[in-house]
Parts: sequence; C-alpha cells; structure tokens
Amino acid sequence: MANPFVHVELLTDDLVKAKKFYHSLFDWKLEDIPGMDYTMIGVGEGTGGGMMKNPVPGLPSHWLAYVLVEDINASTKKAKSLGAKVVKEVTEVPDYGWLSVITDPTGAALASGSLRKGSKTMASE
Repeated sequence: MANPFVHVELLTDDLVKAKKFYHSLFDWKLEDIPGMDYTMIGVGEGTGGGMMKNPVPGLPSHWLAYVLVEDINASTKKAKSLGAKVVKEVTEVPDYGWLSVITDPTGAALASGSLRKGSKTMASE
C-alpha cells in the first residue's frame, strides 16, 4: 500500500465562520453529517476533507492531514515504537473505519485512517 494522503480536516473554534470563509473562498461543497457534528468538504477533484469544532480547548484552529493505512492498529503501534506520541488512540468512525492521531518525534501532528471493507472513502467525492 502506498499510504497516500486521503483527507484533510479543519479543527476550529468557530465552525460557522470557517464554513462561510472556505465556501466563499473556494466554492467547496459543504455537507453536514447528521448525528456527528461534522461537515464533509467536497472539493471536486483531489483530496477532500472535513470540518469540526476543535475538541481540544486552548489549541489554536488548525488543519490535520490523514494518511490511509491498511492496519490502523499496527501503524499506530509502529509509530509509537519509532518515537511518536499517540494523541488519540485507535477510534472507530461509524460507516468509515478507524482513525488515530500521533505527533511525530518533531512534534508535528498526523492522523491515520483505515477503511472498513465496503465503506465509503475518506476523501469526499
């Protein structure tokens, strides 16, 4: 597996303002996901993403990239063995698969995702 970047997520303290800004700037298609407090970003061609309220109080708004992995548990364990800090343990995402978030040894955050068989892709269509 090539481990491509497949999703980019905005974690923001002002979701309404962010939606208005990015829709106006890029004409992205924004789709709220019922029951998830999450907005998918459709970009047409290329890697799509999502937006959500920042779950970490005091952390500035930021974009987080996702890399597709075949085995989320093995990938997270390997990252930790290479010196990464696991910020969010492997977590199920309904209808999609699983994710985890690490900070690498330099302090940069990166998310990994593994898809459930037959699930939608992480990238917005």
